This record gives sequence, C-alpha cells and structure tokens, in this order.
Amino acid sequence: MTAQSVRAISNNPVLMKRLAKYLAQQCFRNTFLEDLHAGITPDSKPGDYADVVVRPPYGEIPWPKLSRLSDEEMKTLMIDVVNKTYRALTLLFDDRLGDELVQYLARQDPLPRWNEPTLS
Repeated sequence: MTAQSVRAISNNPVLMKRLAKYLAQQCFRNTFLEDLHAGITPDSKPGDYADVVVRPPYGEIPWPKLSRLSDEEMKTLMIDVVNKTYRALTLLFDDRLGDELVQYLARQDPLPRWNEPTLS
C-alpha cells in the first residue's frame, strides 16, 4: 500500500468503515467461528435463556453461566484469526495489491447489508 492509499483511508471515513468491515469478514467471519456457529441454538420461552440449562454429570449449568467455547476451541479460533489477519495485512501492505484493494473499497461497499461501524 502506498502513502497515497494510506492518506486516502485516513482522510475518508466511508473508506475506513468499508475497510473495517472487509477486515472483519476476512479475519474473523470466515474462520473456525463458522464451524462453532453451525451448531444448534436452544430456544427460550422468555427469550432470556433463563429456562435453558445444560445437564452434565456433575450438575446443572444455567445457560447464562455456561462457557460456550472450550479452551481448545478458543485456541483454534484465535490461531485462525491471527493467521487470517496476517494474510489480510500482508495483502493490504503490498504496494500493488493494497492499492487495488483500497481502490475497490473506494468504488463499492463489499458488505452493504452489514451495519456501519461505529466508535462506540
């Protein structure tokens, strides 16, 4: 990515938001997280999951207190996220490919149905 592209990103809030969504998709969304998300989600009559419990051999665990990821799953997820972030940064900071990505994002939002990023 050239200095011109860096300036284009830093001076254009729309472009910065598009880049944020692109990085989230490339570095987090398309990871092992998708495998975890593919499971079955319980239903809850009151909507707050107060009526959902897990019953392992050592006693009930209320849904709000349940860890949703094992340590091994979290490790796998974070390794995947770090590797995909490294790949995205390598692309972004390549003079030719980074500039092409910035130009593409300036022309269009690749994720128009996603919420706009905020600083909150």
